[in-house]
Amino acid sequence: MTGRSLLAVDDLVVDLGRRRSATRVVDGVSLTVAAGETVGLVGESGSGKSTIARAILGLTPVTDGRIGVDGVDVTHAGRRQRRALSGDVQLVFQDPYSSLNPARRIGDCLVEPLLNRRGLDAARRRALVVEALRRVGLPADAAHRYPGQFSGGQRQRIALARALVGTPRLLVTDEPVSALDLSVRAQIINLLADLQADLGFGHLFIAHDLAVVRHLSHRIVVLYRGQVVESGAAETVYRRPAHPYTRALLAAAPVPDPGPARAALAAVGRQQPDGPTPGPGAGGDAGCRFAARCPYRVDACTRQRPPLVPTATGVLSACLRHADLGSAARTAPATPAGASPPP
Repeated sequence: MTGRSLLAVDDLVVDLGRRRSATRVVDGVSLTVAAGETVGLVGESGSGKSTIARAILGLTPVTDGRIGVDGVDVTHAGRRQRRALSGDVQLVFQDPYSSLNPARRIGDCLVEPLLNRRGLDAARRRALVVEALRRVGLPADAAHRYPGQFSGGQRQRIALARALVGTPRLLVTDEPVSALDLSVRAQIINLLADLQADLGFGHLFIAHDLAVVRHLSHRIVVLYRGQVVESGAAETVYRRPAHPYTRALLAAAPVPDPGPARAALAAVGRQQPDGPTPGPGAGGDAGCRFAARCPYRVDACTRQRPPLVPTATGVLSACLRHADLGSAARTAPATPAGASPPP
């Protein structure tokens, strides 16, 4: 893990819907990913994780902020500029069953990212396809078969091969193991770690499974309703979380002794509001967005939006009471069965 940022997202804002009734799904998010680094983007469904990925890839328009890829501003890049950058940034989708065209042979799917590369003849492209399959543990003759002839885990390997065939510098994976059987997840997790060690790409890893995120990530960014509530080194975030929402997410992860976790979840559950939590534009920006669910809230939490500030443990936290939370260590979630120990 070194040096210069391959990806720099600064104060990203994304509104979806018609202008007068638009919903702000991403609100002032900033993050970076360096070469050889994995940054885990964590949050519940609806927190804005996938919208951020789509904005980075140019699939969702950006309302405000800046997205830079390898020093180039691509916030409002046109089709030609996006095509030129497509070799540097690749996305792996969640569902291996729908991300591959069932009517096309695997070789045809994998060669497509290479068609815009100058200086590659057909023989060289075929060689790169075979090499990509080998990297993910599949034989060369897989190129002549169809997606329906492979299992879910094999299809996700193929999706990884397609993303990496052009040797991108930045890989974005959106819940890459959540649709797979438990027995296959550890294989894909270890494969991602091995591929990054060999190729040195930066990796933005989007997931909700905190044990998986801890295993792969060097740094963690925690989202809640479109805002970053905590960010920092993976082990510090897991062992000394400085935001109540992070603590609730960790309490929901499987641990050998679930007693304390259940108590923490019950504390958050008792604070659930009777009605829907106010959203952006409906009084939800006056204070902390997590205040209605937070067992640690004080009166100031409902009036003042907490800034993302450094804490004593070195992480950034958007909590007025981060000093009280950061003082208590906790046991991190277990490493997924079959996966190698965290880096």
